[in-house]
Amino acid sequence: MEKQIIKTVNAPAAIGPYSQAVKIENLIYTSGQLPINPSTGELVNDDVKKAAEASLNNVKAILEEAGTSLDKVIKTLVFVKDMNDFAAINEVYSKFFTKNYPARSCVQVAKLPKDALVEIEAIAIVE
Repeated sequence: MEKQIIKTVNAPAAIGPYSQAVKIENLIYTSGQLPINPSTGELVNDDVKKAAEASLNNVKAILEEAGTSLDKVIKTLVFVKDMNDFAAINEVYSKFFTKNYPARSCVQVAKLPKDALVEIEAIAIVE
């Protein structure tokens, strides 16, 4: 079993010693995606809905680079700065995942890198 590193310019570069994603057999594991605009490098942190959308767009870009898509996601993990933002994040999340929803965990954390409002990672199938 050989791992393949996935990298795209359409999502922010890793800010540490890790990969944007790793492919093992027919599974893609993304790293947590902060709400960073890959074109500007700017953190989207003024509105939790915009932040969730930016994070999910980054996940989407990585999955597409790996040859898969959001509809092949089987599990997501959402880290939030404030659980009171749960409903707002769900509103955005439901625009990206519209049916056959993946399994998901959502946890409030004390602090995220760059003091982000949200970070999202995913596991997806590549067929």
